[in-house]
Amino acid sequence: MQIAQQQQDRRSTDLEQSEHWHSMSAEQKMALYSLHRFGYRLLFVRHLPSGPLAVIAQQNQMASINHQGEVDYDTEVQLRE
Repeated sequence: MQIAQQQQDRRSTDLEQSEHWHSMSAEQKMALYSLHRFGYRLLFVRHLPSGPLAVIAQQNQMASINHQGEVDYDTEVQLRE
């Protein structure tokens, strides 16, 4: 919850969850769908030169999914404060 709150606080206008979802590749969507049962949820999508990077969380544990659908449970994504 704290991570999601930090995300909301740093933006003046939040994107709708559906906008983040539509920014994801099909592989990312499939990976996230399989992680929903473990409590992971989509926080936001970063647009990188290598493709979209979906940032997800389960309670206070962050992870990321690259454009190929590979999950990194030890992500180095930094949130702005």
